[in-house]
Amino acid sequence: MTASVGLLEHFAELKDPRSRCSPHGLLELLLTAIAAVLSGADNWVAVAAWGRAKLDWLRQFLPFANGIASHDTFGRVFALLNAAVFERCFIGWMRSLCGAFEGLQIALDGKTVRRSQSAGQKAIHVVSAFSHQLGVTLGQVKTAAKSNEITALPELLEALLLKGCLVTIDALGCQKAIATQIVRQECDYALMVKNNQPTLAAAIEGLFEAAERVDYHGIAHTQAEWLEKDHGRLERRRCVVIDDLSPIRAQLSGWPGAKTVIRMECHRECDGVISHEWRYYLCSRLGAAAYLGQVVRGHWGIENQLHWSLDVVFGENQARMRLGNAAENFSILRRIALNLFRQDQSSKVGVKTRRLLAASDDAYRLNLLSCQAVA
Repeated sequence: MTASVGLLEHFAELKDPRSRCSPHGLLELLLTAIAAVLSGADNWVAVAAWGRAKLDWLRQFLPFANGIASHDTFGRVFALLNAAVFERCFIGWMRSLCGAFEGLQIALDGKTVRRSQSAGQKAIHVVSAFSHQLGVTLGQVKTAAKSNEITALPELLEALLLKGCLVTIDALGCQKAIATQIVRQECDYALMVKNNQPTLAAAIEGLFEAAERVDYHGIAHTQAEWLEKDHGRLERRRCVVIDDLSPIRAQLSGWPGAKTVIRMECHRECDGVISHEWRYYLCSRLGAAAYLGQVVRGHWGIENQLHWSLDVVFGENQARMRLGNAAENFSILRRIALNLFRQDQSSKVGVKTRRLLAASDDAYRLNLLSCQAVA
């Protein structure tokens, strides 16, 4: 009797891309790859080597009648594997763990896998949806060739079914069509506004400047401040929210549901270097500055909790996979592993140390693979 790995059933839709029967089944390859990436493998050579070392452990789940495939087989199969279907299975798996996404704050942002570039191919760029509250990736989509994030964002939004969520996107995604889609899907948005939308940016900045000249007298607004000190760094943040948008109503044409504008002022002092910046946002949700300030701050969790971990802990920027869909599919494996670590409540150490534990402790690795729900 073999044990079961619950997450494998969510990838049953994947079709083996090989045209003839192989001695190494697709589920065997997938299980080995996920467990190996959990345990520190960052390329196909390491995946195959880990599989050979842990073959007896793997056989409690699947037969592995012909042992572990070569690293060439792993590379070839994952290069051919349909990445769009793999991404769809990944999103379905996360929905089964998280249940309804309703009420979550979802940050959308892109990341380039830099060493996936080759002579005839640009480096792949992946747009991810990240839950700040849960600390997990809910889905991802690769941007199309000769395209950018603007074309991938609607596809990811459609796939995730984010009814009731608050979606945050940086300035590149501040587009009327994207705002319209978010509202159509019964979500709210908080979009950073910069000079790629010059009319809107000038109107919002002018609204705050006019309000400051009269010290916000007679202008409906809220404000909140935060002070953070850490390792010689001092940061002061001040958030102001205005919900009377009548002075800029003309400039808001085509931006459905807009209810508030937000200004976040950041003053930093670190090692004698002082910086000061202002960031502006358009939001379709009413709320006080104490709440909306945390919303726009929370968006950057996708950089700190996801992109940083993928590069520093999983070595994503150093990965040289360039054949077919291999780079995109391995990026999904990394996000599966990171999600499994993030929902683990049995250990309080960082993800890098958890990978070490997964490599050395069979019981801990089994606990990760047997996950049932995000806490």
